[in-house]
Amino acid sequence: MEFFAWSMIAAGIGMGLGSFGTGIGQGLAIKSAVEGVARNPGASGKILTTMMIGLAMVESLAIYVFVVAMIILFANPFTEKVMELATR
Repeated sequence: MEFFAWSMIAAGIGMGLGSFGTGIGQGLAIKSAVEGVARNPGASGKILTTMMIGLAMVESLAIYVFVVAMIILFANPFTEKVMELATR
């Protein structure tokens, strides 16, 4: 298979795994926050604020994965080296 085809496969798999992990993490965070509010409704403000900060940190993982996938697809640092080896 060509290098660029493998690059697309790697970017797709990376996005899939990164999104899967992010989704699981966010689901667990929201589950725990809802359980905490159910146990102590008076602390809902602090719990929700902490949950939102945590969700932002978890979401940054998906953004990092997206950036790496875009680098693999469009600004791959190995493109010239691979093309040089392919033309030999």
